Parts: sequence; structure tokens; C-alpha cells
Amino acid sequence: MQLYNFFRSGSSHRLRIALNLKDLAYDYIAVDLRSEEHLGEAFRAVNPQAMVPALVADELTLIQSPAILEWLEERHPAPPLLPADADGRARVRALAAIVGCDIHPVNNRRILQYLRKTLGCDEASVNAWCRQWISEGFAALEALLAQDLQRGEFCYGQQVTLADVYLIPQVESARRFALDLAPYPRILAVERACLALPAFQRAAPAAQVDATS
Repeated sequence: MQLYNFFRSGSSHRLRIALNLKDLAYDYIAVDLRSEEHLGEAFRAVNPQAMVPALVADELTLIQSPAILEWLEERHPAPPLLPADADGRARVRALAAIVGCDIHPVNNRRILQYLRKTLGCDEASVNAWCRQWISEGFAALEALLAQDLQRGEFCYGQQVTLADVYLIPQVESARRFALDLAPYPRILAVERACLALPAFQRAAPAAQVDATS
């Protein structure tokens, strides 16, 4: 498999975590968003949407991290990242969707570039925008984690699920935008549990080859 991604992309980070958890080998192909490499013809031939990540497996090219994560779960079910029961799967998917649908899409690079280049926002305003939506989502996540009295170290149950796969990159992003994380002790506890695992350590943005280029 080939993973086209950018070290600081939250959706790319998700895929690296999932691939590592499932012990799936992949070739890391860096697409430099800083130089707008993703907008060039070469990458558009891989993904016409010109967005990372993209996963190439044999003759199949997959785009959109939620679809890729579900594909990985179906094609490589061990270890599972979704609970065995329908109620549990709904819970995990809802936790993941708070990040994947409500936080990340309004804070990704193309939105921030629009704020900067088209609307003329300065960096302080852009960072405030990001903190607003992360804090709203994290407040909901923190409350949901508090309500779940059966929860272990992670977001759901006693093992890593897709909820954790989505959450950890968003915590990384929250720090980049200088969000005060003190109001979210349960989220921070989940982060500590996840970052103790090699799969999460190897997926971290700072551990990627393009982080220092």
C-alpha cells in the first residue's frame, strides 16, 4: 500500500494510526501542502479532489479518511477498531463524528487559507476561529466521556477504537492552535493512554520524514 499524506494533516494522522494498529505496512509518500504540491497535476492524477490522504492498495485508490478507515476495518478486521455490537458501534461512530464532521472540516487548511487570503483574517483571528470550534467539540466529547461509567482508559470500552483514532490528531491540532486543554481532563487521560502505545507514537507528526524537510 501507498499512503499519500502530509505529516501535519489530521486526517492523514488518523490513517497512520489505524494502519499501525492493524500492523499494515505502507509506503509513505509525502505531499507537501506548504508548497501546494497537492494542487499540482501529479497529485490530482491520484486524487482529483486534491486533498490528502489518499491510499493506493493494489489497483484501488481510496480517498476521504472516513471511507478509508471503514474500508480498512472491513478488509483488515483484526484488531477491530469498532465494537462487536450495534449499540457500541453507534457510540464510537458518534464520538468520532464530533471530530470528523464538526471540528476538523471547518479547521482544515483550505478553510484557513480562505480566511487568510479571501477574508483577510490575521493569524490571531484564524487561531481564534480554530479554538472556537475545537473547544465546542471538546466540551461535548468531555461530557460524553464523563457519562460513560463503563469506559476504561480509552474513549469507549477497554480498548482502542476509531474514536481514539480520530481524537488524538485533533488534540495535536488543538495544541498547535494554543487551545487551553485544562478543561478536558478525560480527553487528556485518553491521550496519555493512547500515546503510551507504539502505534500512536510512530504515527505522530513529529515522527514523520517530512516533518523536518
